[in-house]
Amino acid sequence: MGLQPYLGLRGNALLRAAVWLVVCPAFTCYGYNMSVVGGILTLDSFSQQFPQMDTINASKSEEKLRSQIQGTVVALYTVGGIFGALSCIYLGDRWGRRKVIFITNVVAIIGAILMATSFKMSQFIVARLVLGLGTGGYVATVPVWQSEISPAHKRGSNVVTDGIFIGVGVSGALWIDLGFYFITGNSVSWRFPLAFPILFSVMVAVFITMLPESPRWLLKQGRTDEARQILAALQDEPEHSAIINGAIHDIEVSLTQATGSWRDMFTMGEQRLFHRAYLAATGQMFQQMCGVNLITFYATTIFQQYLGMDPMRARILAAGMTLTQPFGGLFAFFTIDRMGRRPLMLVSAAAMAVSMAILAGTTSAENNTGALVVAVIFLYVFQFIFTVGYSGLTFLYAAEMAPLQIRAAVNAVSTATVWAFNFLLAEITPVGFASISYRYYIIFAVINACIVPSVYFFFPETKGRSLEEIDEIFTRSKSIFDPVRVARSMPKMQIGHVHAEAGDSSSTEGPMEGELKEDVKA
Repeated sequence: MGLQPYLGLRGNALLRAAVWLVVCPAFTCYGYNMSVVGGILTLDSFSQQFPQMDTINASKSEEKLRSQIQGTVVALYTVGGIFGALSCIYLGDRWGRRKVIFITNVVAIIGAILMATSFKMSQFIVARLVLGLGTGGYVATVPVWQSEISPAHKRGSNVVTDGIFIGVGVSGALWIDLGFYFITGNSVSWRFPLAFPILFSVMVAVFITMLPESPRWLLKQGRTDEARQILAALQDEPEHSAIINGAIHDIEVSLTQATGSWRDMFTMGEQRLFHRAYLAATGQMFQQMCGVNLITFYATTIFQQYLGMDPMRARILAAGMTLTQPFGGLFAFFTIDRMGRRPLMLVSAAAMAVSMAILAGTTSAENNTGALVVAVIFLYVFQFIFTVGYSGLTFLYAAEMAPLQIRAAVNAVSTATVWAFNFLLAEITPVGFASISYRYYIIFAVINACIVPSVYFFFPETKGRSLEEIDEIFTRSKSIFDPVRVARSMPKMQIGHVHAEAGDSSSTEGPMEGELKEDVKA
């Protein structure tokens, strides 16, 4: 894991390599594993292997019990994810970003192998837990690593690509499920889809060893020379330039403002650490409580069992629906650093509330072809809107909220929040549909409506801000209502101190030089 060269790349080429060789396979794998089981639950070969989860062929007396078992087994993946994410509270700063990403992907590989080779329910349950453990660890760490190596003006578009890749994974899983649906009378129809994501985890584990460690983590460990080399490579600048000296100075100043213990996130202090940890976790809670995974986990089941479609049509529509997610991610990619985080979150939450209300109304009308068509349309609309405002964006926002001293710990807790509410939805959705039918959608229409004022009053805009500037927003805030106002009024940080700290005697600088110096502080 030598420092030089990083695949022989520097600057933007190095950042692109990080996105395509690590972030892309990591979050594609995450999205894939979220939805792949939903497409195999109704397969005859899977039901014969694990009849305890067969709700399609269950009698009325058996349906409730089997739906509870199905919900629990599917949700165990998220239980593993909770513990995997929480482990990064301790391991994230002890081992560093790269080592955690490597080890957690190895754990995910072991889980996928166990699941694909399961013949008994007990092995399948253990496999779900192990897979979740590994996935939770790298999902908590990759956005931190990505945000810490990205410049301010590109951090939003860089990290929001996570949503594109999640969408690709979710969609790819259901299309693979559809393809293997035609293999009848053979367990390969569900074993291959469960084994396929091993390729992504292997790719991440290999390439993370060839890419740079977070320079911010290195500075926290006192490894200044290594951090300097990496910052120079990421910015494509000489190691001892004023830009690199200024960047190191800003990070070191930020480090002096807190002790760095993970316990600090439960204190307020000058930097309002608990307030920031709360916002990071709340944004991730919104990602799940908007209701996306009641659709993602059970897409095929919704179309087949609750909308009354035949198995073929249900799988085609479920797979087609998830194709909207990559397009939603692309929309966010091109707008997040122009429009900002808040507008995307506000508009998306409002639109998701409307979509859920329409789903409740249309699915309440039985044997109505027109209502069924509208329901399918708004399942598609919901998936697209979710990816615009809440898929990759909340991972980005959580990383931005967390100060360097406790960034790994805060992201571990916020990601564990994703998994906890993911577990809640996976557990109760089969029972919810079985018990209250179309009224289940009304719950999420109300929740999404409540998200709108929450974002408006409490979530500050971070567009174009360096991570150190975001620290300053909270330092200037005195109450939970202040950050939105401070972020709106606070001018971009002046960087003239860079010259003084770097010993640069130049009295003038061009606008492009100033822009580069401001960007490097991200």
